[in-house]
Amino acid sequence: MRMVDLIQKKKSGSSLNKEEIEFIVNGYTAGDIPDYQMSAFLMAIHWKGMTDEETSYLTLSMAHSGDVIDLSAIEGIKVDKHSTGGVGDKISLIVAPIAAYFGVPIAKMSGRGLGHTGGTIDKLESIPGFRVELSKEEFISAVNLHKIAIVGQSGNLAPADKKMYALRDVTATVDSIPLIASSIMSKKIASGADAIVLDVKIGSGAFMKSQEDARALAATMVNIGKNVQLNTIALITGMEQPLGREIGNAGEIRESIDVLRGQGDADLTEVAISVAAYMVMLGGKFTHIEEARAAVEKVVRSGDAIETFKSFIASQGGDPMVVDHPELLPSAAFHIDVVSQVEGYLTEIDAEQMGIAAMLLGAGRARKEDPIDYGVGITLNKKIGDTAAIGESLCTLHANREDVQSVIELVLQAFRITDHKPEAVRLIYEVII
Repeated sequence: MRMVDLIQKKKSGSSLNKEEIEFIVNGYTAGDIPDYQMSAFLMAIHWKGMTDEETSYLTLSMAHSGDVIDLSAIEGIKVDKHSTGGVGDKISLIVAPIAAYFGVPIAKMSGRGLGHTGGTIDKLESIPGFRVELSKEEFISAVNLHKIAIVGQSGNLAPADKKMYALRDVTATVDSIPLIASSIMSKKIASGADAIVLDVKIGSGAFMKSQEDARALAATMVNIGKNVQLNTIALITGMEQPLGREIGNAGEIRESIDVLRGQGDADLTEVAISVAAYMVMLGGKFTHIEEARAAVEKVVRSGDAIETFKSFIASQGGDPMVVDHPELLPSAAFHIDVVSQVEGYLTEIDAEQMGIAAMLLGAGRARKEDPIDYGVGITLNKKIGDTAAIGESLCTLHANREDVQSVIELVLQAFRITDHKPEAVRLIYEVII
C-alpha cells in the first residue's frame, strides 16, 4: 500500500476502506508518512469530503492512535459533554454538577482556551488550590464518590489528532466538516464515555457561522456516535452574542455559581437547562426529555445542585468557600466602564470581537504558551434588545493595567445600536438525534 495511491484515490472522489485509513493514520502518527503527503491528503478530503463510513473509520483510527481511557471501574452510564467553543461559554461548569446531582457520573477531560474562546480548565484553575491533574486512580475515585471530576486532557490522548490538527492549521484545511467531526469525536471516544451531548455553537462568536454548516457538523458527529455505539445527541445553540454576562475565568466561575443558585441570566440558564436535561436522560435517569427538563428546571430553581458543586471543588483540592464567598476568587485592580456614544436599541454584539478584547486584557491566549490572568475580563451590562442612552455603561472592563484604550475602541466596535428593536435572540436552534 502506497500513500501516493491513496491520495490519488481520495482526490478522484473514491471512498477509502478501513484498512487504508488505518494505514494513513498509523503511518502519519509513527512518522512514516511525511507532512507533505499528509497535507495533500487533508486537502483532498477538504475538496472531496468523506462518507459517513469513512469519517467513522478515521475517527476510530485517531481515537486508537494513543491512550484509550478505561472507565469501566466507574459505576453507571458515564455521560460527557462537548462544546464547539464560544465566548462566555461556561456551560460545562453548570451542567456537570447538575447531572452529578442526579447521580449521572461525569468523568470529563477538558481543554484550555486558545484565541477568543475560553477553556474550562483555565476557568477551574482560577479557583484557589483546584487541581486539574489527577492520577487515573484519583480520577475514578472522585467520580465514584462525588459523581464528578473534570481534568485536563491526557498528553497521549488521540496523538494522531494533535499532529493532524497542527498540520490543518497551517494548510487551510481546518474548515472541513469530516475533519472537524473526527477531531472532536476521536478525543471523546478515547476519553471513555458511554454517551455524549454535543453543544454545537452557531453565530458571530462560534466557528460555525451558518445554521446549515452547524447542522452538517452536528449530524456528522451524531452519525459517528451511532456508528461506534456511542449514544450521541447534538444541540445547535446560538452564539450571536456572548453567553451570559461574564467573559473571563474567575468571572465565569462567579456567574456559574449564580446559575446553580437559580439566579443566573435567562439566556445562560436556558441553554444550561437544555443541555443538562439531555445529559440526565442519556444517563438513564429519565425516559422522556420533557420529564428530564422539568426535573432539571426544579433543581436549578431550588439551587440544590450547589452542594454538588462544592463537593466537586473540594474533591480536587479547591477551596469550596468560593461558592459562598465569590470575593475569594481572583479579581482585577481596575474596573473601567465602556459607555454608549449613541442612544437606541442594542441590536448586535460581535461575540468574537468581545472574546478578542477579553484576550487582550489577559483572559485568553494568543499562543498556547501565553499565561492567563484569572481576574481580568469583561462584564456585559447591556445585551441585545436592551436600550442604551448616551453615557450609559455597555460593559465593564476588569483589567490589571490602566491603559486599555485600544481595548475600549475594539469593544465599542463590537456593539451596534440602532433605532429599531431587534427580534429576540434565538438560543436553541434544533436538536439532532
